[in-house]
Amino acid sequence: MSLWRYELALLLRSRMAVAGLALLAALAVASLASGLQRIDSQRQAIERIAPLQQQDLAAVVAAHGDSTDAGHAAYYTFHPTWNPPSALAFAAIGMRDVAPYVLRIRALGLEAQIHDGDTFNPELALAGRFDYAFLLTFLLPLFVVALVHDLRSAETESGRERMLRSLPGSMARLYLRRCAVRGLALLACVALPFVGFALHQQVPLSLVAAVVAAVAAYLLFWIVLALLVARLGWSSTANAASLATLWVAIALVLPTLSHVAIERTIRVDQGAEIARAQREQVNRAWDIPREDTMARFYARHPEWSDSAPLGDEFHYKWYLAFHQNGDESVAAMAAAYRDGIERRSAAAARLGWLLPPVGMQALLTRWADTDMQAHLAYQDRIRAYHAALRRFYYGYLFRDRPFTGDDYARAPKFDPEHMTRPAR
Repeated sequence: MSLWRYELALLLRSRMAVAGLALLAALAVASLASGLQRIDSQRQAIERIAPLQQQDLAAVVAAHGDSTDAGHAAYYTFHPTWNPPSALAFAAIGMRDVAPYVLRIRALGLEAQIHDGDTFNPELALAGRFDYAFLLTFLLPLFVVALVHDLRSAETESGRERMLRSLPGSMARLYLRRCAVRGLALLACVALPFVGFALHQQVPLSLVAAVVAAVAAYLLFWIVLALLVARLGWSSTANAASLATLWVAIALVLPTLSHVAIERTIRVDQGAEIARAQREQVNRAWDIPREDTMARFYARHPEWSDSAPLGDEFHYKWYLAFHQNGDESVAAMAAAYRDGIERRSAAAARLGWLLPPVGMQALLTRWADTDMQAHLAYQDRIRAYHAALRRFYYGYLFRDRPFTGDDYARAPKFDPEHMTRPAR
């Protein structure tokens, strides 16, 4: 034990090492605080939904409550959906920084509403926000380089290695012990702040332990890489330059090139194309016979086919029918878009087995429910809720039931925990 204490005292005697460890700990706290502030702001936005929805609904009822046509309610009423963050989301913001976590929808065409904001490819945001995942992926390896690059070369260059070899004990054990002390110091700087924040956010202890284990494994990868370079017997400057080059290649260049290759190999159209195609089909419905629209709708939804025929005047059941026809006309495009996104995500996950920085970031976002799969699951819940809204309003429109002011409150409410994707 005295040898371990001696190595720790030797480490703490170095002002550069202490300054580096202090800086790393400060950056860890800053990254966690930044992520927590971002997630807290999202939670506050979600908490404001209920009172704002009541105000909006009251305004709609005041303006259209005298009408008995459910179509007015279906057209003018917006219904909120939201994607609440998980307890661990503060550590890895992931898709929550580039994808909507609140979306107000109507019982009209859904595809255009979902994809209206999709004017970018979120997978191009490789680095992302400064959060805990960013610190681990990109900055932690630099501190490993700073503390471990001269583990052996410093002793050789100072002439102390010959004296150390004359002492009892293995040199390999000496360097491994010294490396372990520095590695544990680095781990403490990033793990202890995380544990504090995680316990404050009531993250399950099993998940906290899993994250700390993943951080330790990631740290071990870079330490082993530094030891392999040290075995080459180069100078401290050469070691540092070599490790910095490896960091640039492994953490920056190769992930970027790999993601570009994935995007070019797996072609995915922008979601805005789906929205445009859906709107074209909706606008086209104004120029074709209404009977054709209803025949197409009833063929897919025979449960409403016994509805009374359309008259000469405008009827909202025709309007909502051609909106649903528009959604169904782009169903193949939406399925292909989702399939492409899922295949890209799967390819990126497989890439994590070859590039630890990619794997580390993918693992944290998966555990934090902030990856692409979590975003797609939120879209599934929106689709399930939208299907429930359509059934609710169709029950009035296709059965010619009067819709009163009290019926506004009977509309389905979004439940982020229990909505399931509707069957196709």
